[in-house]
Amino acid sequence: MLVIEGSYRVLGARPDGDSVRFVPADPSQWALVPGPHRVRANRAGAAQLRLDGIDTLETHYVPAHGAELGQPTPFGEDAADELTAWLGFAAVLRDGHGTVTSSEPATAPGYLLTRGADVNGRCVALAGRGPAPAPGGTWMHVDPALLGRTANLHQLRTGLAYPTYYRKLFAELREVMTGATLRARSEGLGLWPLDQTLYGAKVDGLASLSETAVLLPKLFRRLADYLTLGAGDPSLAGFRAYLDQRGDRVLVLSRGQFTGLSTVVETDAQTVRLAVPPEDLVFEER
Repeated sequence: MLVIEGSYRVLGARPDGDSVRFVPADPSQWALVPGPHRVRANRAGAAQLRLDGIDTLETHYVPAHGAELGQPTPFGEDAADELTAWLGFAAVLRDGHGTVTSSEPATAPGYLLTRGADVNGRCVALAGRGPAPAPGGTWMHVDPALLGRTANLHQLRTGLAYPTYYRKLFAELREVMTGATLRARSEGLGLWPLDQTLYGAKVDGLASLSETAVLLPKLFRRLADYLTLGAGDPSLAGFRAYLDQRGDRVLVLSRGQFTGLSTVVETDAQTVRLAVPPEDLVFEER
């Protein structure tokens, strides 16, 4: 993976539990991140990171043609606080919209390990703190020990993140992340005691989706988009057909089957659930 050294910055931003702003020491190194998508950086070189292999509860998701939504509290907020604290920020204050208004220090040194960017221009990365394990701009092998020094694995260990894998994540690293997930779940850490992804969540509108349904964020986002499109109609009868229209493709590891997301989602009246655990899925990156 490509190593990029730099610093994290949270002032004026809305970092959540799996996304944070990063400024390379040498912004020209963004050009070294392989395509097909390019990292989108501002004039100062700052770009948004998406932490690879994990997904935390949404705190400010905006469906197409809809209003901003969040998942049930407090787990999204807890994950955001855990990430900023782990990266080295203290006394982080936010306004009513979740924007950071002050922090100590203003920046925190760190590094990232990456193989690409997503369709939204966010660098998909493993996020480390402190000195980098190799010079910026070089490529290095990332083993489980190095993964263990990243925020990605830390968030899974605390039980504040779901495993959400994409094809570019190495299988060796994925197995370590799954192990951390299974331990956090068995110990009842973080969100796991209230998780309804496998057991079924009652969703009878956007309010229940935001207030009571603790679900895999990927499933939350698809439900939020679907219900917003329905303009007040809470029926889930057409949800699986909607997923087919979206075209999400997944590899079900236990079956060795590459299929559509709709085939692992079940609905029964107003209840929705995944038929396999999230760590059994590898999504195709758009």
